[in-house]
Amino acid sequence: MTDIKRIINPWVGSEGYNCFGCSPDNPFGLHLCIYEDGDDIMSKWKPSDNYSGWVRTLHGGIQALILDEICGWVVTRKIQLAGVTSKMEIQYKRPISTKEPELTARGHIRERRRNIIIIDATLTDSAGQVCTVATCTFFAFSKEKSEKEMNFMPCKVEGEE
Repeated sequence: MTDIKRIINPWVGSEGYNCFGCSPDNPFGLHLCIYEDGDDIMSKWKPSDNYSGWVRTLHGGIQALILDEICGWVVTRKIQLAGVTSKMEIQYKRPISTKEPELTARGHIRERRRNIIIIDATLTDSAGQVCTVATCTFFAFSKEKSEKEMNFMPCKVEGEE
């Protein structure tokens, strides 16, 4: 059994921080809470009709955003550097209802070559069915650039010193 730990978002309260995916203060955002579960980074989220594409169907762009956000947090927590998505491949395997009680997004590192990180991510419905799959290629900045230019701060989980 794994020990799921909430990741402490180091940017909460920082001036200018308004991420659509994870800022708790963005009035239009998803307010994703991010967790570490062993090698995985994950989040749970409840969709609503506010995020529809087709009638009562979760917009594909929102699905991609959730998976991109998870991949970004993989780099933030597991690599401890700032990074940007340079490529994202996504497969929509089944539609997701906006009435779905809860979705789970998960991501983990598949491969790392210097500052290039390949991350696999999935979005599953409340029955555990995989609905959307993504592979993100991230470019991670150096420690110096992460801290000085990208406002990166160390990323910890609850209970970690």
